[in-house]
Amino acid sequence: MRASPSPVRSLRALLGVLLTALAVVGTLMTSTAPAQADTTICEPFGSTTIQGRYVVQNNRWGTSATQCVTATDTGFRVTQADGSVPTNGAPKSYPSVFNGCHYTNCSPGTNLPAQLSTISSAPSSISYGYVSNAVYNASYDIWLDPTPRTDGVNRTEIMIWFNRVGPIQPIGSPVGTASVGGRTWEVWSGSNGSNDVLSFVAPSAIGSWSFDVMDFVRATVARGMAQNNWYLTSVQAGFEPWQNGTGLAVNSFSSTVNTGGGTPGGPGTPGTPAACKVAYATNVWTGGFTANVTVTNTGSSTVDGWKLAFTLPSGQRITNSWNASITPSSGAVTASGSGHTAQIAPGGSQTFGFQGSYSGTFAQPNGFSLNGTACTTA
Repeated sequence: MRASPSPVRSLRALLGVLLTALAVVGTLMTSTAPAQADTTICEPFGSTTIQGRYVVQNNRWGTSATQCVTATDTGFRVTQADGSVPTNGAPKSYPSVFNGCHYTNCSPGTNLPAQLSTISSAPSSISYGYVSNAVYNASYDIWLDPTPRTDGVNRTEIMIWFNRVGPIQPIGSPVGTASVGGRTWEVWSGSNGSNDVLSFVAPSAIGSWSFDVMDFVRATVARGMAQNNWYLTSVQAGFEPWQNGTGLAVNSFSSTVNTGGGTPGGPGTPGTPAACKVAYATNVWTGGFTANVTVTNTGSSTVDGWKLAFTLPSGQRITNSWNASITPSSGAVTASGSGHTAQIAPGGSQTFGFQGSYSGTFAQPNGFSLNGTACTTA
């Protein structure tokens, strides 16, 4: 006959089961706990770090009214945006998230500032959340300076307007359109009194996009508003509100800067800048034209992997080309040599040509730039 277990042994067994069950529950609760609670910032220039690599900043400078942003794991949202400023002046703030350095505040682990000539690509992605009861733009800012500064105002600001709501406009005046990153933009150029500003305005709202920041940098260099030996100091995504703004959000943001694109003046390095001269000869008829372009290396080092950037006047479009590939077909374009035409020896030259169409009055482009260095014209 099997003996019955003693009361003491039964109680010990029951306690053991309960302790094991509590340990399992505790483990599950620990593994599902949120990694980081959202952080709300109401100080005018307060900031916090997300993902251990980006900085979210409130950046309220144009009004004394309260503004608060709440940083999330992937971006931020504007949770309070009191007050308003006139729409014919500057906005009241720029709540944003950034990679790089902004007034001595540098994001953790950033490799910015970085010289433009050393950057091979700078992939970024952004997803915005919009509201209709406010006046604002959704602006992605790219900052460039001749020095690797981490404080103060940079020389040139590139603004990408993903969206604008209300009677607001970029700094300066419109100077035409450009195709950058596979999209067509309205281009504005001007100065705010502290720095030059080149703005690319989307014709309709863009909610999210993945692109290469360097496409816009190269377009800016081609217009003579930066040089290839300048520095990229930060990339920022956020909003410029004039009125209200509660509910605006950067749902997600990512930014990477890949360096290793070459050393300025280094012979044999693809993308090496050099002193240069450009001769641009045309044959024009009603509605069409051809252009023969000669690029001369006036420097002392071989240019390997040459790229000539320039902007076609409004209304012109390239239909075919020879001795170089040219992309895109209108706006800010880049001609690239390949194969046996990819090098230009010191004192040597390469010639390419293209055929195109035009509307309105025919004009020649200016502001030629070879691998980021401005060229003289013959």
